[in-house]
Amino acid sequence: MTDIEQILEELRVFNHERDWDQFHNGKDLAIGLSVEASELLEAFLWKAPEDVNKDKVREELADVLNYAFQMADKYNLDIKEIMLEKIRKNAAKYPVYKAKGSAKKYNEL
Repeated sequence: MTDIEQILEELRVFNHERDWDQFHNGKDLAIGLSVEASELLEAFLWKAPEDVNKDKVREELADVLNYAFQMADKYNLDIKEIMLEKIRKNAAKYPVYKAKGSAKKYNEL
């Protein structure tokens, strides 16, 4: 069992034991993901990036990832596959010779 498969299985068991699957439709998972991402942002609010509480980041990032993994599972998406595919797409949009050291969007390079 891969690490990703173990995480997904533990999430499934956790939710099944609590009968929470009924609440985990795509819409509500997306909303939950957005809410948790906002809580992650809140950890940085009014602080210099280096002053952030890493324990808070750890906690909120875990929540974001949990919702993201559950959404991938809900739609039978292979997490490794979609991540690697997205990295390849971004590599094509942001070739090193154009993007290195730049924060510009691909259409501005």
